[in-house]
Amino acid sequence: MTAVKKAIITDAGFASRYLPITKTIPKAMIPIGSKPVMQLCVEECAAAGIEEIIIVATPNTKSKEIYEDYFHNPSENVKALLEKQGKMDRFEPVEKVLSFPKITVIEQDPSLPYGNGSPIVSAKEFVKDEDAFIVMYSDDLILGEGDVKVLISEFEKNPNAKAIIAAQEMPEEVWNKYGMIALKENGTLSHIVEKPKTPDLSPSNLTSYGRYLLTPEVFEYLIPSNTGLDGELWTVDAITKLTEVGDVLVTKSKGKWITTGDPKNYFLAHLEYVLSETDYADDVRKFIANH
Repeated sequence: MTAVKKAIITDAGFASRYLPITKTIPKAMIPIGSKPVMQLCVEECAAAGIEEIIIVATPNTKSKEIYEDYFHNPSENVKALLEKQGKMDRFEPVEKVLSFPKITVIEQDPSLPYGNGSPIVSAKEFVKDEDAFIVMYSDDLILGEGDVKVLISEFEKNPNAKAIIAAQEMPEEVWNKYGMIALKENGTLSHIVEKPKTPDLSPSNLTSYGRYLLTPEVFEYLIPSNTGLDGELWTVDAITKLTEVGDVLVTKSKGKWITTGDPKNYFLAHLEYVLSETDYADDVRKFIANH
């Protein structure tokens, strides 16, 4: 059985749509329920048996320092106070954070071009000798069964795959907002059509988002000189190149993908999370019904 041990979680942009809060904290530290978005991504990895997580933070900011503090600071002063007050149950969420698999925080290489592929390239040294590794965009959350476990299971059954990408069926009215998947006759990935302007330009109803299992071969194509649309370094461009040398599998999510990429979708994602994952969901439903 092929073991997938490492995951890269990217949060290396400036999140300008979230200003002013993101001038001080990274976007993935904004909470969903009582946990930051990044923690939910880490929990998805931990549940799938990942042993090391590489978080790629925005360079020349305090992001790396903030992530280091959140995941590694034992908060002994808080623990001592809660012990004194007889409220140690409130410290249990901190202990959970401190018990996560190994978390390494790095900054994106500032010399790389803009694009969602650059954080992955920045973490190359950590994963280049692996059989395969997970890549997650922290904008994307999965409710229910996590995609990481599904991707790893598929790779164990198909160890010769060059990559595996998660997909979700989406309604026609939003196809123009996402990357839509085109399949070959054998059901593997052909290519991805980015934000088709009209429904007839979409090759399917399957949307690609930020959950990938990649093999180190991707780094042959994910290089600074291979920029694409808008001069950016795109992960999907490199994945598409892999389809020319082998199979890139497409697996449907067993959970529900929600995105926090902008304030509106963040609010909707937060609301959906609260309604499905918290013990105060009924109170929120009552509040909404009365307003």
